[in-house]
Amino acid sequence: MVVHRLSKDEARRIAVQAQLLDAPRPTDLVGVVERLTILQIDPTAAIAPSADLVLWSRLGSAYQPADLVKAVEADRTLVETVAYIRSPRDVPAVIAEVRDAEPYPSLAAWLETNEPFRRDILALLEEKGPLLSRDIPDTSVEPWPSSGWTNNRNITKMLEALALRGHVAISGRKGRQRYWDLPERVYPPDLPTLDLDAAIRHRNERRLAALGIARTSGLQFPGETPYVGDAGEEAVVEGVPGTWRVHPAYLGMPFSGRTALLSPFDRLVHDRVRAEQLFCFEYLLEMYKPKDKRRWGYFALPVLHGDRLVGKLDATADRNAGALVVNAIHEDIRFTKGMAAAVRAEIDDLAAWLGLEVTGA
Repeated sequence: MVVHRLSKDEARRIAVQAQLLDAPRPTDLVGVVERLTILQIDPTAAIAPSADLVLWSRLGSAYQPADLVKAVEADRTLVETVAYIRSPRDVPAVIAEVRDAEPYPSLAAWLETNEPFRRDILALLEEKGPLLSRDIPDTSVEPWPSSGWTNNRNITKMLEALALRGHVAISGRKGRQRYWDLPERVYPPDLPTLDLDAAIRHRNERRLAALGIARTSGLQFPGETPYVGDAGEEAVVEGVPGTWRVHPAYLGMPFSGRTALLSPFDRLVHDRVRAEQLFCFEYLLEMYKPKDKRRWGYFALPVLHGDRLVGKLDATADRNAGALVVNAIHEDIRFTKGMAAAVRAEIDDLAAWLGLEVTGA
């Protein structure tokens, strides 16, 4: 088989194009999520929720958060699963991976003990759903054992476990609280049931289409894996050890770059090892660090310019003051006048989208 030999420039451009961060911008919200495969849901909103930042960085100020709510809760062209928003067509594979591979043995044992609790929830949802978790009685046989924040949060733990296995679904939200219902009332009626092998193939192929270039496997960490198994075709990248998998659709494509401000949870930078190897970009989310230990800021936004990650924006949305407060712009490489102007223009666009005025550095 042919092994593609890529320069770092080529590898970076493939990654940027796959993530719809090149020019021109896309225009269709559902199409963007289809390509990205996931929008991570995170409650942190130092500037804006991550899912909204990811969509703004692709669609620009034409995107409004209400558009995403409509797509999920009214049109059902997108669906919310535990921690992510996805295309409905990816749900069967996500369910099959949990159902057939069972990544959490201790949780499986707890679910077996609490089978009557599961049946109670399903019967209640069938009769009265959709319901908030606070409207569901705790009839657990055995509480969920944890020393952390999930300790004795039996209803939430059961609902999330059932959602991951396809027994319930998230139908909407009331603020940060989720409405739960039966999946047949939320998901399209024609979704297939996949076996584990088909699910893994589907997920690897979809993930590679979203990333463009990725490793076969590697160190595991919480959340969605950045690895793609044997999807795509083999590649090596000049100056980077090991082999990669590349999506052939992106090979040889013309590239036109632009400037973008990214969420810390953006898939272009989510795999910090890949970001260092391909982009020479060092990043750590510092919101959990003491203030005096932070290098870049509480919720610093990575800065993309063309096919390079060139810095971080330390900013905060002060909605009471009507201001997007720019604390610092950290330059990983010295900005040219053109780069500086492009970054400032993106900051201005971000502030305008938020309905705020830029203040600070």
